[in-house]
Amino acid sequence: MTSSRTAPSPSARLSAVSLRARIVAVLAATVVLATVAVVYTIGAARRAQPADPASSFGLDHGRLYFRSTGAGAGRVARLPAPDDGTGAASSASAPRSGHRTTGGPACERFYAAAGTGLCLQRRPSIPPRSYAVVLDRRLREKRRIALTGIPNRARVSASGRMLSWTMFATGDSYATTAFSTRTSILDTRTGYLIKNMEEIPLTLDSRRYHSPDVNYWGVTFARDDNRFYATVSTKGKTYLVQGDMRRWAARTIRENVECPSLSPDNTRLAFKKRVRPGAGDPWRLYVLDLRTLREHPLAESRSVDDQAAWLDDRTLAYALPGRAGHAFDVWTVPADGGGSPSLAVPDASSPVRVP
Repeated sequence: MTSSRTAPSPSARLSAVSLRARIVAVLAATVVLATVAVVYTIGAARRAQPADPASSFGLDHGRLYFRSTGAGAGRVARLPAPDDGTGAASSASAPRSGHRTTGGPACERFYAAAGTGLCLQRRPSIPPRSYAVVLDRRLREKRRIALTGIPNRARVSASGRMLSWTMFATGDSYATTAFSTRTSILDTRTGYLIKNMEEIPLTLDSRRYHSPDVNYWGVTFARDDNRFYATVSTKGKTYLVQGDMRRWAARTIRENVECPSLSPDNTRLAFKKRVRPGAGDPWRLYVLDLRTLREHPLAESRSVDDQAAWLDDRTLAYALPGRAGHAFDVWTVPADGGGSPSLAVPDASSPVRVP
């Protein structure tokens, strides 16, 4: 029995070809649109997270570095060297103008010492991402550590070995009680990272202390890279603690001390002290003599919410909300309690003089 099949008509063949062509065209368009979307997303991410180019300068002895706000877009900058033949930037010789070299990485907080820089960054994403970036003498990235929270404090020991940073885990102000912090310590020599120092054994009023509300922030290191000072808060009070890295222990030595900063000669601590209740302008800068435990207020009477930096053994620098539309300005004041505040760098924060 012979079977016969009717060949499709030319119009049917044409319809089938047209249908296949339309399907192929739709698939191709889908691929193109998806590719465009991916490229756009990557491009937008790169625009939102600009790559930090190699710095146009490095960490030089005696120069004043800072985070340049405003036109500087948060990048690390420095002042020109004074024409005094020493290359050292002092509070008396620092230019009080916009003259600066801006060529470093973009940072939310910055600090440096002995050829090591610490840059805390916050990148836009969902959720926002933060990083602690360890920099070398030329401000090139050596190590990047992913963090959670909002960058708040950064410190490098005088030798450049020990690094510490504080992040707001919740909240964004020490003026209220609705905040939580996470403070980390990195030993750059060994690479050992302490992600959260809340587990350090704490002695308060000569007794071992435990509480779920303990928060640490504002670490400052001694020259031996072992002893350190920091703030601890618990039960609505703040304390100055002295810590020992080798023993991994800390003890309180004084109440009502926040954001300590150890002088270059390791004899005094600058800190902010709560002098008024509430969240409105609560602090004033003080200096504590570690031998006598006597303290004195500085000539700066405005409320300073910063971890002051010693430019030398006589001068402190700190950031205050800016004037003339600036986000922040850097001011200096004598450490002995005399003199008066002086505007050092407009449109700037995170000051540090590299020793």
